Amino acid sequence: MGKTAIILGATGLTGNLLLNRLLADDVYESVKVFSRRAIGLNHPKLTEYLGDLLKLDEFKADFTGDEVFCCIGTMANKSKDKALYRKIDFGIPLAAARLCKKNRIESFLVISALGANAESKLFYNRTKGKMERAVLTQRIKNTYILRPSLIKGKRGEKRLGESIGAFLIKITEFILVGGLKKYRAIEAKCIAATMHRLAKSKPDYHIIESDKIQELGETL
Repeated sequence: MGKTAIILGATGLTGNLLLNRLLADDVYESVKVFSRRAIGLNHPKLTEYLGDLLKLDEFKADFTGDEVFCCIGTMANKSKDKALYRKIDFGIPLAAARLCKKNRIESFLVISALGANAESKLFYNRTKGKMERAVLTQRIKNTYILRPSLIKGKRGEKRLGESIGAFLIKITEFILVGGLKKYRAIEAKCIAATMHRLAKSKPDYHIIESDKIQELGETL
């Protein structure tokens, strides 16, 4: 029997790239996508569950499989409501990790962010850091937290802040060497490839910084 994967955030840039990789991989017999809107893709391996991800526990009966990939995330400046932002970027990953624990799913992969720190004075970094800490308390055997830098890729929507940030990072990449390499912008396809690789190899480390994501994604 092949494996069953679960993806949260498959309508986003990285999640959609990951979805296509898993559908093309014969190791996976089934891919379940939990989302608030349809992807618009027909595939014999794909099953979609539509609903409110802020009430993820309502999907408990269907939230079964071998691996969970959490690609949920929004821009802090896109949601002016900090309480809502926290429910999405902290609440959904934690709810997914708890369902993994309840349903005995032993692999959980989640996208966080470079600079995540539960004690940070910056709301965005602090929220990501607290999410990481809460996820790790679930003690899921194969937990992998990816901390990408600014994510590059063709999106369906334009984000001015990201465009400016990507431009600034691009013109300064030649000085981002050694320990500073993790600050280089990273392609979404590289993050998706790394998540795919981690799910297969299951290494014994849990935090993957952006430069390591780049390294792993380039060699797959």
